[in-house]
Amino acid sequence: MQHISLRPLIALTLAAGLLLVTGARAGDGHDHGDAAPTAAGSALPRFTAISEAFELVGVLDGKQLTLYLDRFADNSPVRGAQLELEIGGAKIKTETHAEGEFEATLAEAPKPGVLPVTATVIAGAETDLLAGELDIHDEHADEAPAAQGWQRIGIWVAGGLVTLGLLAWAIRRASTQRPLRMGGAA
Repeated sequence: MQHISLRPLIALTLAAGLLLVTGARAGDGHDHGDAAPTAAGSALPRFTAISEAFELVGVLDGKQLTLYLDRFADNSPVRGAQLELEIGGAKIKTETHAEGEFEATLAEAPKPGVLPVTATVIAGAETDLLAGELDIHDEHADEAPAAQGWQRIGIWVAGGLVTLGLLAWAIRRASTQRPLRMGGAA
């Protein structure tokens, strides 16, 4: 009877599993270093302020603020309007960019949090006060560590499953190569 040792097969299987787990990392040029991942299609912070006559939408991109002022009834741009804006208690100077469009540059990019927004609209004989909130939150601060943790766990689970599969295959192969002994000696 020939005896087949499973030790080399087990060692080979474990080494293959370990190689799989440690080799599943991004190579040169494919890792993103310490930079936080960005979500595809993530929206810029916005606010809306609505009254019976007007609707103001603001889109913040860093320190740059783009404002759109429309009539509430028909969504048409407000022509010849002046806009006075206050965000978080600080007055912001706005410049007309086009009919119903304004731009403003903040002194610095706002920190995460909820900031009150008030706007005074003067359009001909109409004057209106609009109020809203600008909600700025750091979406990726909570997501990045959690995503990396689950990714790491997934790699280990996949490596473990491959290792178990290879080990089962090796044991089955070794057992089929043993000669069957039936009956006893006569």
